Amino acid sequence: MDIVIKKPNEEELNEVKNWPIWEKEESNFDWYYSDQEKCYFLEGEVEIEMPDASKVKIEKGDMVIFPQGLDCKWHIYKKVKKHYKFG
Repeated sequence: MDIVIKKPNEEELNEVKNWPIWEKEESNFDWYYSDQEKCYFLEGEVEIEMPDASKVKIEKGDMVIFPQGLDCKWHIYKKVKKHYKFG
C-alpha cells in the first residue's frame, strides 16, 4: 500500500478549497484508514511510519492520497493544517 505524494496543479488546488480543514499540534499517534483520504497540506511537517518500518515525509504544499486499509503511525514535527476529503 503506497502513499501518493505530489505537487497539485491549479485545478486540484481550486477543488481542495471547498474541503474541510483539519489541524493538529506536534504529536505522535497510530492511525488506520478505513477509507481513502485525499488531502492538501497548508502547513506542517509530518513523517508517516509504514507497517514495514519505512517512512514517508510530507510537508507544506504536498497533495497526499492515503489508501484505504493503511495502518500507520503519524509523527507530526510541525503543526499540521490540511484540507481533506474521504472517499
